[in-house]
Amino acid sequence: MDAMKWWGWGREDVAFTHEDKPGLRPFIQRALDVDVAQPGEPPVPFSTVDVPEPKVDATLLAALRAAAGVDHVSVDPHDRVVHARGKALRDLVRHRTGDVGRVPDVVVRPGDEAAVAGILRAALDADAVVIPFGGGTNISGSLEAPAVEERTIVSLDLGRLDRLLEIDAESRLARVQAGVFGPHLEEQLHAHGWTAGHFPDSFTHSTLGGWIATRSSGMQSDKYGDVADLTRAVRVVTPAGTLVTRPVPSTSTGPSVREMVLGSEGRLGIITEATIHVHALPAQRVILGYLLPDWPRALEAMRALAEAEVTPSVTRVSDAPETQFSFATRKAPTAFDQVKSRALQLALRRLGIDAEQMCLSFVGYEGSEERVAAQRRAVGRIVKEHGGLCIGASPGELYDQKKFDTPYIRDFLLDRGTLADVSETSAPWGALPRLYDNVMADARAAFARLGITGYIMCHLSHSYHSGACLYFTFAFKPSGAREPLEEYDVVKGAIQQAFVDNGATLSHHHAVGTEHAQWLEQDISAPGVAMVRALFDGVDPGGNLNPGKIVVRT
Repeated sequence: MDAMKWWGWGREDVAFTHEDKPGLRPFIQRALDVDVAQPGEPPVPFSTVDVPEPKVDATLLAALRAAAGVDHVSVDPHDRVVHARGKALRDLVRHRTGDVGRVPDVVVRPGDEAAVAGILRAALDADAVVIPFGGGTNISGSLEAPAVEERTIVSLDLGRLDRLLEIDAESRLARVQAGVFGPHLEEQLHAHGWTAGHFPDSFTHSTLGGWIATRSSGMQSDKYGDVADLTRAVRVVTPAGTLVTRPVPSTSTGPSVREMVLGSEGRLGIITEATIHVHALPAQRVILGYLLPDWPRALEAMRALAEAEVTPSVTRVSDAPETQFSFATRKAPTAFDQVKSRALQLALRRLGIDAEQMCLSFVGYEGSEERVAAQRRAVGRIVKEHGGLCIGASPGELYDQKKFDTPYIRDFLLDRGTLADVSETSAPWGALPRLYDNVMADARAAFARLGITGYIMCHLSHSYHSGACLYFTFAFKPSGAREPLEEYDVVKGAIQQAFVDNGATLSHHHAVGTEHAQWLEQDISAPGVAMVRALFDGVDPGGNLNPGKIVVRT
């Protein structure tokens, strides 16, 4: 798969536009005091970017070429910049101005596990730094080398390790190389009648190894589980050799080595292969849209769905601000759409639902026709009990089609000098109402302190037995009085601090990296941080594996 834009999200030939969405321009004007019809300011041309010369000596370069092959070792400036950072807002803001940071000195693309081992050995012998690279979608600062790092930096791109190796149909397990991108994984599995069922927002551009390294969750994790549930065994090339775990359903062999690898962000080694759960392709798949009267009742409805053990594949509900944004992104309605809209407005009035407070929900169903029908009836009863109604399959179909395009909106806003980002967390059901209220209040207070126009919205997703994920999206127009990233840090910091102050985690599925590391001790306690640090230092005493992520070496 081709690399993403060096300055933004996704493919060069794909961009977000407001022109076919008549409600979006006035919505953004009201919410952010930004006229998106005004010409944007594109990133600087790559030809003007000052890319430092690579610092890699001939001995190491020869060893890397011997391990991976001459054609798979690159010191090309553009290639190195693409691998320099992920896609965090901070990364994009800096890249767009030509500030590319501590660029890797060399990009290496191994073709098999033996090549990975050879590359790591060569790097350790040269006291170089190795940063594993999947698709480059990380938004937590997990890919950037420390600015003060003087050693040679090797970006180890796993993109050539992209094959489905084996399916154990009886056990419903598949052995897969870690560099496979989401679409190619599903394509290979579908050919045999299987699916992994893991569809994060970054699905198009992210890899299995990246999902494991950051403890990813997908849009259908209610049914299939997150990547920690999906992953049964791993192979990881470490400084001490290749770590191998067995794909058993459960084990009692001390602290879980598999769990240590999950979320390790390249600090323990390079993931080369995983054995994952797979499921038979469902006979039927549908996502329906529902409207609920307000956020408190929407939360209660989602909790009731989890308690009822209906087990849909998707349970998602947006608060009123996100619902209004979603409706603003609709394309121009047809005559039939207008008729349906009038009928919906009549139904809402009859139910006493205020259009300013209503919350849009998507619930997905998969399985046999009988199972899907039973699930739909059960969900319909619960939604009705909470004052809501089903609005059919059309909104769900649109969501299903556009769910992977959302990150392009951030580049569209950055072109217009507007910053937008996300923060997500999870907490028990009982804590969610207070958590939501306090995050919204603290973010809006941060906007007010800075004297900036901002907007924050939220949706609930990834429901569990005891709680759920809350996913906040925020945007603001910088004041011009300070550096935009300084104001971003104030808003982002207020949201993250509200998470840990209200009993939630610092991140549900975006990992720690460097962006969230300052809250780690508040989340897992000082002894927890000491334990993680001891693990990293014990496996990698020289600090050669992606240093500075999750916890800082002492």
